[in-house]
Amino acid sequence: MLFHITYKLTSDKRDNAQGRFKKTGGLPPEGVTMKSRWHSVDGNRGFIIAETSNIDAFGKWIQDWSDYLTFETTPILTDEQVAKLIG
Repeated sequence: MLFHITYKLTSDKRDNAQGRFKKTGGLPPEGVTMKSRWHSVDGNRGFIIAETSNIDAFGKWIQDWSDYLTFETTPILTDEQVAKLIG
């Protein structure tokens, strides 16, 4: 399943979050594929498209960053998947 993830951070946590990102790359664990990631110019939010059938790995990835970031995750469908649903 595909997920659209919006993350946000506050200015008091920004430097620590950016430091971890520089050190780790913020990559997901095995079982989760990051399709794309974009960051706002101000550094306070971003957007990720990720794919997984392993909800445990997905949850761990989000949980590992929840000390610095807040997340909104939305399951999403491709055009082809929606076309099948709507006939």
